[in-house]
Amino acid sequence: MPRGKYTNHKGRNRKFTSPEELEEQRKQEELKKKWRKEHGGESSSEEESAEEKSGSGSEESDSDDDTPVKAKGVSGLIEVENPNRVVKKNKKLSNLDNLGEAEKPQLSRREREEIERQRAAAAYQKAHAEGKTEQARADLARLAIIRQQREEAAKRREAEKKAKEETPKKR
Repeated sequence: MPRGKYTNHKGRNRKFTSPEELEEQRKQEELKKKWRKEHGGESSSEEESAEEKSGSGSEESDSDDDTPVKAKGVSGLIEVENPNRVVKKNKKLSNLDNLGEAEKPQLSRREREEIERQRAAAAYQKAHAEGKTEQARADLARLAIIRQQREEAAKRREAEKKAKEETPKKR
């Protein structure tokens, strides 16, 4: 045997279980389970641990949820309360409906300010579209001046066209 803390496993003989042996073990475990069910389900802790190792999936998860976990050693005698642990409280169905209506989600300051900013911007846009804000009035006045200038320019062009058309006819 090699000395020291660490051993090298390379080059050692490997032992593989044959499929026949695996099948035989599985059949033996099934027979044990059937026997236990027929005889009242009484089993020792060794048989339970063997059953857990074999991988009975659905039965294992159900039994873990129902049975309380036994504390090992002294930890069962000493009760320690963790102040940071949040205990999930069961709610009554009648109170559950009222809780949803009464409790509104508490928003942080930044979230409240962001919502308020969005509301203010929406209100300003609405007032601006209706022409109630100072900026909207200034824009409308500027647009009216531009329209008036364009109309005057169009009239001038029409007058110049008519003048050009009339001058060649006179000749």
